[in-house]
Amino acid sequence: MTLQHGWLTRLGGFALHETIRHWLDTLDLRVAYHDARLDPAHPENDQAGIYIFWHEYISFPLYLRPYCNIAMLLSKHRDAEWLANTAQMMGFDTVRGSSQRGGATALMELLEKSKSMHLAITPDGPRGPRRRLAPGAIYLASRLGLPLIPMGFGFDRPLRANTWDMFAIPRLFSRGRGLMGAALTIPPKLSKEEIEHHRQRVERYLNQITTAAEQWAASGQRLEVEIAARPRSAPVVGHRDSAKRDPFWISAERSLGLSEGTLICKSMPVLETQKKAA
Repeated sequence: MTLQHGWLTRLGGFALHETIRHWLDTLDLRVAYHDARLDPAHPENDQAGIYIFWHEYISFPLYLRPYCNIAMLLSKHRDAEWLANTAQMMGFDTVRGSSQRGGATALMELLEKSKSMHLAITPDGPRGPRRRLAPGAIYLASRLGLPLIPMGFGFDRPLRANTWDMFAIPRLFSRGRGLMGAALTIPPKLSKEEIEHHRQRVERYLNQITTAAEQWAASGQRLEVEIAARPRSAPVVGHRDSAKRDPFWISAERSLGLSEGTLICKSMPVLETQKKAA
């Protein structure tokens, strides 16, 4: 029975992999950066970070950043088995665990992998509440001394699954938008009160940047600093110099003001104002 379950899980993971790849191939995907050098595919990125984004948009980074030396934390729940197989097929390493199951083991594994890899976490997973950041991400960043790098994603009027996270399913041939925010530093040796302070701070910022990406996708507005995005892997060491001349990274040098102090995400005109100032 276990063998059969494993075979079915791999088959389901492959089906999900192919669905994400071909489905998102039809989308008009565009991104903008606070600092493009934070992108794990950037040829000058040699500093590990912890990338965070809400669970409902996990298909976006899975599609865009295959083989970027990223270990993704995923739940041990059975409903995450397909996703784990899909992530591995798309070039991600995976660590299985959560605060409810396998947390201590997962922490030790993340500690080890952070020595040579980036980390990625959906901080409202595995079961929510939706868009509420769990304190584990704050503890991990504090413990490892790595910055948290928030990423906001949005699709234009996506379909929503009847799941705890209202998983976003983009409409074929629609728009998808992504924003990579500023790196957030978390101090070491935090008290419980300090962890909660930074938890609220990071949650607020991640919600703001996600709302900005959603409003950008829905509006159809063009930003001067936007870049058309397609899957991009990290260059091997010997090809980094040539990768710097990639038109994508040359365009990405134009940044958008997405720091905590300037990102006031109440409406798209805020991004429009930032665009003109960039």
